Amino acid sequence: MTALTEAESFKENWLNGFVTAYGRSVARVPGAYGVVGRHAPRPGRVSVVIGGGCGHYPAFAGLVGPGLADAAVVGDVFTSPSAEQVYRTARAVDGGAGVLFSYGNYSGDVMHFGLAARRLAAEGIDTRTVLVTDDVASGDAAHPERRRGVAGDLFVFKAAGAAAARGEDLDTVAELARRTNERTRTYGAAFGGCTLPGGSEPLFTVAPGRTELGLGIHGEPGARSAEGLDAEALAAELVRALLAELPPDTDRVAVLLNGLGRTKYEEMFACYPAIDRRLRAVGLRPHRPEVGEFVTSLDMAGLSLSLLALDDELAELYDADCDTPGFRSLTPLVTEEPAVAERGVEPPESGGGRGGLVHELLDRALGEVAGAEEELGRLDAVAGDGDHGRGIVRGLRAAVRAADETGSDPDDPASVGDALLAAGTALADAAGGASGALYGTLLSQTGAGLRHRRSLDTPALAEAVGEAGRAVAELGGAAPGDKTLLDALEPFSAELTEQARAGSRPATALSRAAEVATEAARDTALLVSARGRASRLGGDDRGTADPGATSLALLLGAVAAGVSDGAPDRNRRKGNPES
Repeated sequence: MTALTEAESFKENWLNGFVTAYGRSVARVPGAYGVVGRHAPRPGRVSVVIGGGCGHYPAFAGLVGPGLADAAVVGDVFTSPSAEQVYRTARAVDGGAGVLFSYGNYSGDVMHFGLAARRLAAEGIDTRTVLVTDDVASGDAAHPERRRGVAGDLFVFKAAGAAAARGEDLDTVAELARRTNERTRTYGAAFGGCTLPGGSEPLFTVAPGRTELGLGIHGEPGARSAEGLDAEALAAELVRALLAELPPDTDRVAVLLNGLGRTKYEEMFACYPAIDRRLRAVGLRPHRPEVGEFVTSLDMAGLSLSLLALDDELAELYDADCDTPGFRSLTPLVTEEPAVAERGVEPPESGGGRGGLVHELLDRALGEVAGAEEELGRLDAVAGDGDHGRGIVRGLRAAVRAADETGSDPDDPASVGDALLAAGTALADAAGGASGALYGTLLSQTGAGLRHRRSLDTPALAEAVGEAGRAVAELGGAAPGDKTLLDALEPFSAELTEQARAGSRPATALSRAAEVATEAARDTALLVSARGRASRLGGDDRGTADPGATSLALLLGAVAAGVSDGAPDRNRRKGNPES
């Protein structure tokens, strides 16, 4: 935490700042560390009061507003508010129809809210309490009542607030909030601990390359530690932990991917598509997913995944409008859920496609280039920004998917051409940058040159590759000797032409041409770049092979090996011996 956050005055300072900034929506409860919505109290309506320790913004004060909570009471950092504070806040918001208390299942909160409820009852104010117990890491499924409440708070508060807003009585509001809690599950992960206001060290640390799984929201470490997880692996851990716990009577889940205070929104968005795919793979349809910060833990680095198994009534409550400083949900103009493709979620890399020759050969190429991704990045870093390996691998993955979806038959040159056109377009789009454009042009133009051929013989391949090479040179404005991928492509094309003149079969011709391209790529270490930013280094890249030529040689070698191993035969429908 920064010097702005003095320990002794932290609660007072931030709460005053909050009501000053959002005075249009909330007001301070007189004589209490609580806030009440400008819309409340509402005569004849149930009042929903939430609360807990501070350090979790937007929980709890930031969730006060129409359609959600009517008031929130705030304790010190990670500490329950006192019974007196709870009592004063509840009295300030009571509209005569009773008060629903909802908060996480922590002993201090249970005792102080419980004491306040007794005092209110003695004064004739009826109350109900719904504890949030969504964290699957904090207790076994046989005793869910012992679990703590974490980010699932939002689902429970939302259901209670919507039910109260539509005029339900106290018992009904409590029953709906309780049902929401019973159908909500959360699991979290942390990459770094949080630091208390005024503190100099985090409450716990996470070793480099490790991830804490099953953490809470009060600065405690996780239940277990795992090797550092990328977005895909983390999504798998989070979803796996929740699926076994979900009620079986639903095919819809509300989804909350919640940041814990220090995790960038971009990182959470990067993780969400893998979560979406895994939920859909088991027949669950994500309903109005939310990605952002809802229940944080000061400056903890991490996130949690919450799922609410919806029924029709809970879906209606979740969809109801609300407007608070920390969470706003309004009825969308378009209510139909868009198709997966429209949302930009990439399909799995395999399964469900048409496959074919181009798909198999590019898949081989992807394996070779991906295996050299780090080395390609190192080569690029000598004179560039070091992203060539990562970009080309990303582009080839997209090309493989596009070729799979398009399909290709070695006995049908038009289908091979179409698959190469689709693959080239996808590669250029996914990889971006100059290399992506050049690679994409190479594949697309080769495909265009094959579409109207009668067979995939060596002369057809040589002519198509030659035309593609000329297109690449024109687009990039380079020539052989400039230390670009052309220094591997031009020798490959020339050798392929020689092999066509000699009457070689495609497998032989491609193998020989790939060997020439590999040798030419190595020889680029003797050259000095004449194009791009590398050309401005004054010869500093001499002695290092060109990354574009190197990756192209890997691709061409993989394609040649695939043809020699019989990829066309495995994809053949008719058995053309010239393929």
